[in-house]
Amino acid sequence: MIYTVTFNPAVDYVVRAEKIISGEVNRSDSEEIYFGGKGINVSLVLAQLGIKSCALGFVAGFTGCAIEQGVLDAGVETEFVHLEKGFSRINVKLKSEQETEINGQGPDIGEEALAQLYEKLDRLKSGDTLVLAGSVPKALPSDIYESILARLSGKGVRFVVDASGQLLMNVLKYRPFLIKPNDKELSEMFGVKLTDTEQIAEYAEKLREMGAQNVLVSMAGDGALLVDENGSVRRCGVCKGTVRNSVGAGDSMVAGFVAGADKGYDYALRLGTACGGATAFSDGLAQRKDIDRLLEELK
Repeated sequence: MIYTVTFNPAVDYVVRAEKIISGEVNRSDSEEIYFGGKGINVSLVLAQLGIKSCALGFVAGFTGCAIEQGVLDAGVETEFVHLEKGFSRINVKLKSEQETEINGQGPDIGEEALAQLYEKLDRLKSGDTLVLAGSVPKALPSDIYESILARLSGKGVRFVVDASGQLLMNVLKYRPFLIKPNDKELSEMFGVKLTDTEQIAEYAEKLREMGAQNVLVSMAGDGALLVDENGSVRRCGVCKGTVRNSVGAGDSMVAGFVAGADKGYDYALRLGTACGGATAFSDGLAQRKDIDRLLEELK
């Protein structure tokens, strides 16, 4: 079973308007609601690929109930910890001449709730996959990724970590199966300016030498690059289409790679790229028909 963790799930409220005037009453042209958070995004795309997963994390209040029901309706199992106070955050995304976002804070997460999450994670067994994605909210210890991997280390659980900076560096010693920085995050981690794919491959290899088994680097318009567990460098070109949305594209790539890994790394890289492209070219997350079409184009 694949398990994903989203510490701070959200309701994304997308408002589209031709023009927004500050200080005035504005009326929308259309509105959309999405349920997300990086781990949940991975689970939702896995569901499109016909792969079961279970979403873990924390939810609270009426928005938490909506998130959980929305995820269940999409075919994803859930084992969220329900918090007694507060409500899961709402992120308001205003799309007009310019894009403006107001992201909510989310509820406080106490020690008792964290202990409940650990109890759920302790049930993972050999052969399971755990996906940790995104930043850590202020309500949680900054070393929670490291604590979780340390707790499950030695149980045969396959770790996938989509994070950046020190958060990512600190878990490399637990030999995660997959990490997915983008090229800018890779540059920032080593304090260098990476200008071509050869340099990106060189520094991705450094992360592999530090403990990661597979290093997948997304490079926006330049496609994606994988340094696999054997040190081989694999590349995949970019999908063709008009970018409508960048939110969730990286999470979609992670989902595709995890889904395709058992069929070989070349296929996993193509499927991950197709999933990322299908999200980027859509208003929401990737849909199966778009994934299949882009995957065919990448052959």
